[in-house]
Amino acid sequence: MKFVDEATIYVRAGKGGNGALSFWREKFVAKGGPDGGDGGDGGSVYLVADESLNTLIDFRFTKKYIAENGQGGMGRDMTGSKGADLEVKVPVGTTVIDEDTGETLGDLVSIGQRLKVAQGGHKGLGNTRFKSSTNRAPRQTTKGTVGEERNLKLEMKVLADVGLLGLPNAGKSTFIRSVSSAKPKVADYPFTTLVPNLGVVKVKKHQSFVIADIPGIIEGAAEGAGLGIRFLKHLVRNRILLHIVDMAPWDEITPDQAAVIAVNELHEFSPTLAEKRDRWLVLNKLDMVPEDEREERCQAVIDALGWEGKTYRISAISGEGTEVLCLDLMTALEEMRENLANDENAQAEERAVRDLIDEEGRERIRLLRANRRNAAQEDDDDFDDDDYDVDVEYVR
Repeated sequence: MKFVDEATIYVRAGKGGNGALSFWREKFVAKGGPDGGDGGDGGSVYLVADESLNTLIDFRFTKKYIAENGQGGMGRDMTGSKGADLEVKVPVGTTVIDEDTGETLGDLVSIGQRLKVAQGGHKGLGNTRFKSSTNRAPRQTTKGTVGEERNLKLEMKVLADVGLLGLPNAGKSTFIRSVSSAKPKVADYPFTTLVPNLGVVKVKKHQSFVIADIPGIIEGAAEGAGLGIRFLKHLVRNRILLHIVDMAPWDEITPDQAAVIAVNELHEFSPTLAEKRDRWLVLNKLDMVPEDEREERCQAVIDALGWEGKTYRISAISGEGTEVLCLDLMTALEEMRENLANDENAQAEERAVRDLIDEEGRERIRLLRANRRNAAQEDDDDFDDDDYDVDVEYVR
């Protein structure tokens, strides 16, 4: 199954039915008068958040969604039936953007949430509507209006309380396997995680949170290196970021250098994400570091980042230090939820920050794609922009 987190679709609402031009005709009834009924309204198009979906792959095959037209009016003052609304199911966590204007139409972040993306056309009026004492045989009717149509861009972002940030092989997948029932692929080579993975961390009875394992980034990711930055957008909805650093790296990059690279790439993608989201430093794989070198390596990372925030020393594979980390995460998340639930200003600020991060991320991706198109066009005289696609899909 392919993990697809972006798709473009076309939606069109139904046309309103035309009003009828009709006169009452019955034996022994002279000049029965107008009896043309109204048409029916056209159906609207709604997007509905469905918990059973976790990818946008279906929209790569079906790209057009058209609601039903309203029925035309009929004689004997019969109104045409309304066109049925069309409900299109999307994964929870989908952002809907008007492709032509760039306007964000809405975020579907809760199960069952509905968003109208195309308004159905209005019904036409039958000639009965135009009768009066001075116009007893009106021949006026109106036609139904056309429904709205839009080109929509769908962006799915995984819903998680905690997101894992770090270079490949930092131990993010091992950590999520250690603290949850999720079983992402783990191996002794980089880029084993090609798509986001989710795990539920159960701390105590009726206390749990969702953690997201995001594919690792490398130096130059903001310019398209490695897996690029397309998966960093999944960190937008996370309340806390865990910056995991490999303290026993397999290559020549030192832990402090790796930590700085990850933070720089995060700033390149979205300065707001880097500055406004709580970020905790997690120093991993300490069981593989000689005891007499541990403190020196840890302090080197802290000094390189100028770090003054929360720091945890763990070994994901053995579970050392993970219990305390998860308990602290649960406490912090519950405080955040309580503050947001009781403070409307905090809710508004949270939405504003999320929208700003979204826009910064989209602008970075647009710039990256434009640069790639320009480079490809310079290398190929027969370049066709419509055929150029820089997105990559990875098989789960």
